[in-house]
Formats: sequence, C-alpha cells, structure tokens
Amino acid sequence: MAIIGRWGRWAGGLSAVVLLVLGACGGDGGGDDGGSDGGGGTTTGQGTGSGSSGQGAGATTGAGAGGCDGGPLAEPIPNCMPAPLAKTGDFGQDCVDRINQFRWECQCLPPLARWSEAEICTDTQSGNDQGSGTGHANFGACGENAQNTCPNWGSEEQVLDGCLQMMWDEGPGQPFEAHGHYLNMSSTEYGKVACGFAVNGGDVWSNQNFAP
Repeated sequence: MAIIGRWGRWAGGLSAVVLLVLGACGGDGGGDDGGSDGGGGTTTGQGTGSGSSGQGAGATTGAGAGGCDGGPLAEPIPNCMPAPLAKTGDFGQDCVDRINQFRWECQCLPPLARWSEAEICTDTQSGNDQGSGTGHANFGACGENAQNTCPNWGSEEQVLDGCLQMMWDEGPGQPFEAHGHYLNMSSTEYGKVACGFAVNGGDVWSNQNFAP
C-alpha cells in the first residue's frame, strides 16, 4: 500500500488540502495499483471483486439508545458499517446519501448538501484523471477544497458500498495521510459534495469533491 499526502496553502490562510485515492485491484486479494503522483494519494487494494463493504455480524451503527439527541459525537462509533442503501439509479444522489449515511449513523454529523452545480465538471474531471491514470491530476478544476478518489472499481455500486466504507473505516488519528479519506467525509468545514463518475472498459473512476 502506497500512501502519499499533500498540504496546500490558500489565499485565505493555511488549509489542509486532502487529496487521496482508494484503489481497487479486483478479486486477487488486493495490492498496490500503481499509486498516484499528481495531487498525492492513498492507494489500497480491494479484498474481493464483489465490492463487499465488509459488513458482518459485529458491525454496528447508530448512536445508542439516545440516538443523536446529544449532537455530533467527538469520534465515530467503532466498527460502524451501515447496511448499503437501496440504489435509485441516480448515482450522484446515491453517493451523497451514502456519505451522509456514514456521517449520521456513525457520528451524528449533519448532512452535506448535494453540490449539483459541480457534478458535470466532476464527471469530466473523473474521466480526465482516469485517462491519465493519475489521481488528482486535475484537482481544483471544479472549485473543490478537498477530494477523495476511488479509481477503477468494478461498478458504481462497488464504489458506493465498498470504496466509501473503506474510506470511512480509516477513522480519526495520525498520521494525517492515513486518515484523510475519513477526515474529508466527516469534516464540518465542508457543507457540500459533488460525486463524479467515469467509465472506461468496465472500470469506474469516481471523484468526490468537497467544498464549504
């Protein structure tokens, strides 16, 4: 597994720009898929070709008997693996819903809005990154402040059920580069997310762009 991180400085002050890639290698038990040398990235292997989210008997969701009445939790519930949501066929919305499912069921965080205006750009950006074989090669093109990437997964469903679960599973902690996917998904500094999808030869590349 190759892990690369990057920090960026914006005109408004110092900001952590999280540019991370979560890769899938198909059904061979995982492995490195070549890494990313553009905006930086994290590359891991997918354990199976089925896109399983890893949910099992020990999986937990929810914030306990009191629900989320007490507001956001300081840290996510351990081993939180919400059952994948039913797909609507609108993968942009399904992606936002899945991210918000993790935020709410696992940490009582408020939902992100669907950043519809940036979706066409994010689709194009995903296709350009896929064509170059480099994660985050076009970071910033859609006005995003942070980005997660699922490169070359087997289907849109596998991205939603498997890749996003793997990202959330990183949880909080240090080093920053090892937890950035979760930090993007759970951040309260961002209020909206645009999910883009590109398909080439049966491989699905998805960027998730976050902005205030």
